[in-house]
Amino acid sequence: MIKVLIPYALRAFTGRNAEVEVEGGTAGDAINALANAYPTLKTHLFTENGQLRDFINLFVGGANINSLQGLNTPVADNGEVMIVPAIAGGCAAIAGSCAANTAGEAQGDARDGSGGDSL
Repeated sequence: MIKVLIPYALRAFTGRNAEVEVEGGTAGDAINALANAYPTLKTHLFTENGQLRDFINLFVGGANINSLQGLNTPVADNGEVMIVPAIAGGCAAIAGSCAANTAGEAQGDARDGSGGDSL
């Protein structure tokens, strides 16, 4: 059996399970078995053409399968596949808060029409 680790955002589709055990020998086998076990999850993992969505990353042994053998990456019996959806946005608060930086940029936009792109 392979243990698939489910991120919080997708647990609503797996009966709130954080882990699901499936049969398989590769990352592709595991993710397909998961999708078959939880059909409402399938559209969140795969495109209409059956391809893994671009924002879904799978990790085996701590490595992204994209740097290994893709969906053909072998997974040992009792191994783990971790699903990590890519996230976008946010703000790195290196020098002050995000809200303060955004407000400052907005003020700059209004004063000088620069569009806030002074970097």
